[in-house]
Order: sequence, then C-alpha cells, then structure tokens
Amino acid sequence: MADHERNGPNGRDPEFYAGYSRFTIELEFVQSLSNPLYLQHLAMLKYFDDAAFVAYLDYLQYWQQPQYLRYLSYPGPTLRALELLQQEQFRRDIISPAVVNAMVNEGFEAATAGLTK
Repeated sequence: MADHERNGPNGRDPEFYAGYSRFTIELEFVQSLSNPLYLQHLAMLKYFDDAAFVAYLDYLQYWQQPQYLRYLSYPGPTLRALELLQQEQFRRDIISPAVVNAMVNEGFEAATAGLTK
C-alpha cells in the first residue's frame, strides 16, 4: 500500500501528529501531570478555566485501566494528580505555592520512604 493510501486523503494518518502517535502524546502528557510545578504552570496559564481542557482531563481517566496503567513510569503520582484534577477546588488551589510545596514534599517523602542512611 502506498503512503498516500495508508495516510488518508490529506496525506496524514489521523492517529499521528508530528510523527508521534496519539498514544505517545497522551502518555507523555498524562505523566507530566505528576509534576506539581507543571500543574501550577497550567493553572497560571488558566488552562483549568477552560471547560474543554477540563473535559480532556476527564477523558484521560482511561489511564487508570490496567491495559494502559502498565505504561506509566510513575503510576502512583500520575494517577493521584489525575484524580485531584477532577476536583474544581484543587484546580483553583494548585496555583498556590504552599499547595505546590506540600505536594513536592509529599512526593519526596513517598519516594524516599524506607531508605536508610
């Protein structure tokens, strides 16, 4: 099959964007949500005020399913952030440096739990 046939009438495969699959793009994005500083950045840019973006965050809940969960590098923090982002109050609060610092400290404590000196 020729490239133009595989890629559809406009020459693009609808499942690929700039050479990356939708799966790869969504995986990278959903994993970035585990970073509290990135969440604060999104809040500062007012993404959480956009109903379409909030709906997209809801759509990303599929990452909780076992067939997708196995691809996450840090499933705990990633899924926790995705869960928190479903709450309007959290989307408002994440702009606060105190909330971000608490999340960073919580993540550090969880990552180092059980380590001895």
